[in-house]
Amino acid sequence: MASSITSKPFLGATKPNSSLSPDLQRLSFSSLRISIKPRTHKKLQIQAAGSTFGNYFRVTTFGESHGGGVGCIVDGCPPRIPLSEADLQGDLDRRRPGQSRITTPRKETDTCRIYSGVSEGVTTGTPIHVLVPNTDQRGHDYKEMSIAYRPSHADATYDMKYGVRAVQGGGRSSARETIGRVASGAIAKKILKLFSGTEVLAYVSQVHQVVLPDGSVDHDTVTLDQIESNIVRCPNPDYAEKMIAAIDAVRTRGNSIGGVVTCIVRNAPRGLGSPVFDKLEAELAKAVMSLPATKGFEFGSGFAGTFLTGSEHNDEFYTDEHGRIRTRTNRSGGIQGGISNGEIINMRVAFKPTATIGDSFHSFWFLVQLKIGVAFVIFSAEETAHGDSRKTRDRTTSPWSS
Repeated sequence: MASSITSKPFLGATKPNSSLSPDLQRLSFSSLRISIKPRTHKKLQIQAAGSTFGNYFRVTTFGESHGGGVGCIVDGCPPRIPLSEADLQGDLDRRRPGQSRITTPRKETDTCRIYSGVSEGVTTGTPIHVLVPNTDQRGHDYKEMSIAYRPSHADATYDMKYGVRAVQGGGRSSARETIGRVASGAIAKKILKLFSGTEVLAYVSQVHQVVLPDGSVDHDTVTLDQIESNIVRCPNPDYAEKMIAAIDAVRTRGNSIGGVVTCIVRNAPRGLGSPVFDKLEAELAKAVMSLPATKGFEFGSGFAGTFLTGSEHNDEFYTDEHGRIRTRTNRSGGIQGGISNGEIINMRVAFKPTATIGDSFHSFWFLVQLKIGVAFVIFSAEETAHGDSRKTRDRTTSPWSS
């Protein structure tokens, strides 16, 4: 048996029907009516699942929101790097749900364990397996979702592509998947700090209509302690209070709002990225836009640069007191011609309002300030440790394509 959307008969997925009552079969969810009818199975030809990022420093994430656990496997980490579970736990604690009233209420300790790739406190050069068990699974909360698609979630599209989906919490489309990115990013961050002194920071720069003015945060001096000084993770105290108030105002009404996260990379090595298809900003955009709920990405002057003339936008070169070639301004965002130039890399990513709304409203978007940094450190650690590489991308054939 199969479920389908009556207004769009080409959508559908395999669903058991024997246990459904007539009332449930007629369930209407947000003006979307689901009917139960037989469908001929199509052969699913899935060539790639998209759970791996990188070539030399390769990260594969695994697990689902309400399964036994989530985590990652990191392949390509250099040997003899000091590493312990404590090195990962700090960043995982920053990502952990249930930290404040403006995060998801789910209660998880997110305690990690390293199962391979580390011996006597140092990496061995073999694959590193990190697992974080799920302890607060509430699959019964998603009972109605077995016969109805949630608006603006991945339920329908996963059904279209795979013919099956994890009803509880969205499975792989859940933000809980990002635990594997945070853990692997913590490893990459150690490599970058060791080899090039690179530092990655990110903070919330907009919540709905509360926008942090340009120049209000000094990217040369801002610290992690300043960012962590409040629950919304904005280094400007005055605007942090405004952002928290904006979230509280919609949270009490059972609604949600989106925002923007700014990420900066200091002491990035020159020469990261390659011309044409492997430009650094293109690789970062791919990594960052794979995060849940992302809707926009820009770096440097971004879209605002379109309001400038060429003479206003150009970054003039000069030689500093150490004989290094620098730029007086940084509208290029630390990347020119797809290659890092040694200036501070800065990028911004927009997150849509949380799609799950109601009395159990939760908003997780501001937590991803850490995850954006992870996207950079994974990619740049790969190039720093192993040099330039070329990417081969698989194409996936969907059984729903015409």
